[in-house]
Amino acid sequence: MSGALIAGWLRLAASRIAAERVHLTELDAAIGDGDHGINLHRGFGALEARLAAGDFATDAPGPLLVLAGRTITGTVGGASGALYGRALLRAGAALEAWPGGSVVTSAQLAAVLRAAVDGVAALGRSRPGEKTMLDALVPAVVACEAAGATGVDVASALHRAADAAEAGARDTLPLLATKGRASYLGERSIGHLDPGAVSSALLLRALADAAAGGA
Repeated sequence: MSGALIAGWLRLAASRIAAERVHLTELDAAIGDGDHGINLHRGFGALEARLAAGDFATDAPGPLLVLAGRTITGTVGGASGALYGRALLRAGAALEAWPGGSVVTSAQLAAVLRAAVDGVAALGRSRPGEKTMLDALVPAVVACEAAGATGVDVASALHRAADAAEAGARDTLPLLATKGRASYLGERSIGHLDPGAVSSALLLRALADAAAGGA
């Protein structure tokens, strides 16, 4: 997992969030503040602009993720900015800890994703089943860890992780929200997709596609 791949993923993610910002905002309007897509679009747009301007004076994947995390934390409002920022920061730190500073196996990838998701869980004080982004992220990590145990390549592991994240996001539909603003709705939160889970799946699919050379 090179710095070029991370940069390519961030650009692709920015493009896909821009395309889905209205949908994400509509999902959030049903059970939240109604700004999820708007906020993510602003944050990833800022990332894309900084990449285009050459503001990130590094091509190492770990430090690049750390800088991306700081940008997201500083430009995305609300809980999503803090949570996605924490995920990127933890992933970057985990990457930097590997000799050579990059992922070369699916098992290493799983460890990096686990660090990112554990950071989200700790900051949000949440767990799967509470109708949050973890309902997409945790299944993704579990799928990636299972892939790593079989020794498949990184691109294949990411594809499986993205599949699991998308299934997890869909499975938030019947859940009762017990965290965040959506929890204020009580049973009225049932029957709606969690916007954070949907955007998490979108980001993981973008990463899988970037690793596979797709767009």
